[in-house]
Amino acid sequence: MTTDFIGRPHDFDFLVGRWHIANRRLRERHVGCTEWIHFDATTQAFSHLGGLVSVDDNVFTDLGAGGLSFRTLDVAARRWNIYWVSSRDGKLSAPVSGGWNGDRGEFLGTDEDGGRTVRARFLWERLGPDRARWSQDFATIGQDGAPDGPWETNWVMDFSRLAG
Repeated sequence: MTTDFIGRPHDFDFLVGRWHIANRRLRERHVGCTEWIHFDATTQAFSHLGGLVSVDDNVFTDLGAGGLSFRTLDVAARRWNIYWVSSRDGKLSAPVSGGWNGDRGEFLGTDEDGGRTVRARFLWERLGPDRARWSQDFATIGQDGAPDGPWETNWVMDFSRLAG
């Protein structure tokens, strides 16, 4: 991520409201898999503390699961920190951090995936008042701590605003 990506209050206010989400997630990661699993979700998003905090509550009905995204703006650093909590284990994920350049957001961090440490990247695209896209990419990390492979997109969420 470059310094062109900056966090500001209200960056995630576009998400406030109710959304339908068309999800596609790779069946297997880090093995060159090209088979996608498709499932639907709904979410309701809120903005708090004058746009410094953004929360959304996701329901994956087909999977019998849910999750919560929790975003906080570090005003001094001008960086958003994004956390995830799944209903499957209740654990707060390590954050990805970043900001926005126009209608594109980029957020980087490390995560655990299948027992291995990976670089994680979240990409957000604001596609108008009633559409948005989020994607998650992982890159494996070598013994020296540097990424040793290309980014692999493994989850895409296409958001469509619900009426009312």
